[in-house]
Amino acid sequence: MGGRKYLFSWDMIGDIGLGRPNLGPLMRLETYRLMEFTFRDVIERRHGTEEADRIFHEAGLLAGKEFFDHVLQGASDFPEFVRKTQQALAELSIGILRIEKADLAAGSLVLTVSEDLDCSGLPDIGDQICTYDEGFLAGLLGAFTGKTFRVKEVDCWCTGGRTCRFTADVVA
Repeated sequence: MGGRKYLFSWDMIGDIGLGRPNLGPLMRLETYRLMEFTFRDVIERRHGTEEADRIFHEAGLLAGKEFFDHVLQGASDFPEFVRKTQQALAELSIGILRIEKADLAAGSLVLTVSEDLDCSGLPDIGDQICTYDEGFLAGLLGAFTGKTFRVKEVDCWCTGGRTCRFTADVVA
């Protein structure tokens, strides 16, 4: 039996200028959500909601680490890490990151992501859905600090909030 077919590497992002000389790097949000929520639907039908959440969280964790390694490398202190992250997320139209509280000594943060790719503008379904984002933020914070973070969404557009709010705590 051979190796894995789809082991992620940053090379899978590809040469967008070469591959999309006319359409470029941009696409509509509907396309992203079509892919995300059809993946989620199929995974949930086959494996259940809890497993779908675990898979999305794990994918977000990997994405956050890779994003840090390839986009945010060189951030030497927390203010620079935050500034670079805010800039990159805004430039890539991922969302608008704000730090509401940060107690680095205690390993605890509260942060928000507004205009989030996953849920901003969706109907209020009474359930938080940003499991991928929880993993992504945990991956970013872990890659920067070298510690393991538990990130939990506490407010979501889909529960009536108008921004996604997350707590992030170092896992002892």
